[in-house]
Order: sequence, then C-alpha cells, then structure tokens
Amino acid sequence: MSSPAPCVDHLVVLAADLASGAAWCERTLGVAPAAGGEHPLMGTHNRLMNISGPAHPRAYLEVIAINSGATPTISTSDRRWFDMDSETLQAQVALHGPQLIHWVAAVPDAAAAHMRLAAQGLERGNLLVASRATPQGLLQWRITVRPDGQRLMDGCLPTLIEWGDHHPCDTLPASGVTLQALALQHPNAAVLGAACQALGLGKVAVQSAPQVRITATLTTPHGPLTLLS
Repeated sequence: MSSPAPCVDHLVVLAADLASGAAWCERTLGVAPAAGGEHPLMGTHNRLMNISGPAHPRAYLEVIAINSGATPTISTSDRRWFDMDSETLQAQVALHGPQLIHWVAAVPDAAAAHMRLAAQGLERGNLLVASRATPQGLLQWRITVRPDGQRLMDGCLPTLIEWGDHHPCDTLPASGVTLQALALQHPNAAVLGAACQALGLGKVAVQSAPQVRITATLTTPHGPLTLLS
C-alpha cells in the first residue's frame, strides 16, 4: 500500500475548556463535536469533528484545551504544543472565546519533512511520539513540537504529524461540515509558500499580506462559513 500524500490533517481551535469549545462548535458550525480524548504527554484533551470532503479527504477540526486535572509528562522545562502555555494567546481566548489558531499537516515521513523545513532554516522542533486511548484502541502518532511550544510564523507554518495504523477520521462520524479550502496570509509569504511547497502542500494557498491570517472555508448545515484566525 502506498503512503498517503501530504495533506491538511486538521484545524486547531483553542478553547479555555472543552465545554466552551463544544458550545462554540454548536453555535458557529451548527454541529456538536464528537468525543475526543486525553493527551497524557501534554496534559491536554480535545473534542473532534470530521470535516472531510472532496478537497480535503482526511481532515478534521480539533477543539483543544488544557486539562486542568492532568499533569503533563513532558519535561518541566518544556511547554505544551500549539503555544497553549502562551499567556498572550490564553488572554485572547479568554477575551474573544474559542478561536482558530493553527493547522496540522499529515506527512508520510515526518523525519524527512522535518529535514526539508530545517534546510530552509525553519526549526519545527523535536519529533515526539504521542498517543491517546480510544474505545477502538490506542491512537498513536509522531508529531513535531518545539521545546518552547511555538507554532512558528504566527501559527501559519503547520505542525507536522505522521499517523500510525489508524487516523481519527477512520471512526469519526460525518458531521455535515466540510472543509472546502485553507488559505494563509503572512508578511513573509515567500518563506511560508516555499515551506508548503517543500512539504507537498500545494493545495494550501499562500498570499502576502501585512496581517497574518489563517482562513478556513467550510460548508455547514447553516450554509457557507469562513473561519478566521
């Protein structure tokens, strides 16, 4: 069996807690997210929504929050993925509610993709092994995480993930929400665009703009919707 091509894996929506994140999904997308699970490595937990469609056939939306009842197993000197320990980002979420902050790209060989970014001067971080328990068994993956937790390029440069034998979309029910397109705007679009091309992510549009923005175009039960970071 051939390895899957690089693709948009999931959108990351940060919430102060999962209850507010689920309420945001229902209010904004018209659908409640499915159950997710806990990430012992980072002391976080999530809820998920299948947003697969013809343009992005294996994509989902992740609502993620710090699990206040868990202690991360990462080194005490390291920080959680996706800038979740950033006081600035936490303040934005506290003020404006759950929001799109990042995206993750699935690659068939995370080590090779990591090297391609490093060759362009982009240090995506360490390649960690992570997992979470599911009713179907252990879900396992390798993921790039910097010790400082930074997303890089204001969240526009994707985190890289390489899945094991199973993917969340294998068991996530259809939601009625579909990702149509993902676009990135950044002042340093040349570097960002070259990185996406090096990763084989040509479907993701990259434009130069003074303001940083991740734009996800979706269809929902409420009609067309655009999510902006």
